[in-house]
Amino acid sequence: MRWSTAIVASVLAAFGSAEPIRRHPSSVPFPASCPGVTKQTPFNLTTAPGWKHALIATGLSRPRAVLFDKAGQLLVLEAGKGLTGHTLDPATGCIATSKTLIANPALNHGLALSPDGKTVYVSSMPTAWSYAYDASTMTLTNQTVVVRGMNPGGHPSRTLAIPPNKPNLLIVSLGSEDNIDHASINKETGRAIVKVFDLSQTPAGGWTYNTQGWYLGYGLRNEIALVFDGNNHVWGVENSGDNLERTINGQVADVHHDNPAEELNYLGDPSISNEQWYGYPTCWTVGPGGPAAFLPTDGPFTVGDQFTVTPNSTFNDASCEAQSTPPRLTIQAHSAPMDGKFDKNFKNMYVSLHGSWNRVPATGYKVVEIPFKKTVEGKGKGKGKGKGKDQEVTYEPVAAQDDPNGYRDILWTENVATCNAGICLRPCGITWHPDWSRMYVTSDGSVGELYILYKE
Repeated sequence: MRWSTAIVASVLAAFGSAEPIRRHPSSVPFPASCPGVTKQTPFNLTTAPGWKHALIATGLSRPRAVLFDKAGQLLVLEAGKGLTGHTLDPATGCIATSKTLIANPALNHGLALSPDGKTVYVSSMPTAWSYAYDASTMTLTNQTVVVRGMNPGGHPSRTLAIPPNKPNLLIVSLGSEDNIDHASINKETGRAIVKVFDLSQTPAGGWTYNTQGWYLGYGLRNEIALVFDGNNHVWGVENSGDNLERTINGQVADVHHDNPAEELNYLGDPSISNEQWYGYPTCWTVGPGGPAAFLPTDGPFTVGDQFTVTPNSTFNDASCEAQSTPPRLTIQAHSAPMDGKFDKNFKNMYVSLHGSWNRVPATGYKVVEIPFKKTVEGKGKGKGKGKGKDQEVTYEPVAAQDDPNGYRDILWTENVATCNAGICLRPCGITWHPDWSRMYVTSDGSVGELYILYKE
């Protein structure tokens, strides 16, 4: 792997301008250019008005997750390689030094840091480990298994997350075995599920995923992105199914182009068990543009409606509406969300849409912004509802549940119809700089890039 020691800024979509980007008042500058980093793919990027982007590195090995430690250094989970650490030059904002912290090709996605910055968590498909971490020397010691026995097949990502207010809890998501994993309707299979484990009581050898811990929702096909709101409650962003066909009265309709929707799901307080069923593998959600795919004699459907692919007298769409917990917002089918982060004031959630092969023209290959709102009920402090009682603060998307336009693009690939893993942005991990001046976004395509997104 080759890392450059500097950042090449990009102002125009084609990365072709040498015009400097306006310096942001920040503890780390946003440089106009840095020698050595050059764009290595033919795709062009565009940003929404008021946003700028810059390429900070190439040559990473499928960079999936990224975060900052307490010393302001970047930790990057590189799938098939391990965990790497990178310092920023305080004078330029460029990459100054890089080193491998964990050499383990089995690591493939999960990365978390304890709120005090002293423990790093990483995952392979079957196992999650903790390491004692010293940010002053960027060294890891005392490898310990914290969760074991996870499904060694199926969707490979094992997202890890620790609530900022509950450092003893580790949240682990695990996707389905197949596109449609019928057995996962039973949550005891430990697939298509999100679970929580108490790290303060970890047994010798680690928690067993399938049989221990508690639930944070099931029937979740592949909840890769786990995001904390201002209450430290969890939102999941789900990769939904491919190649769906709907059979009704003996007629078959290919509905997969715009169905099922990718989902933004509210999973709730991770300290409390959530045994709600979110529909998979039986119930799906009509996506933006999706109603038009159904037969004229079927429906009618609205964006956000629940449906099953083979309704019958025993289980049908009405059964889904009655039994499945629907998403709070829908995202274009086959966008493949990977990660999400709120801004400092929890007014917007930013989600990376990796892009998918299962739609023509392709979709995704971008970063989007989902506006959120905060609602306060009651007049006191703390929690509770009603006049004269304590306040209850909740967060939810601004858009209605059936709104097909509940988010906007802020960074995207031009000419998306030509996209594949080799020539397009494949956004994956997202993290904010500690001063909240900018986001760092990984792209895990064949070039292996790291970008900065900055709002003027």
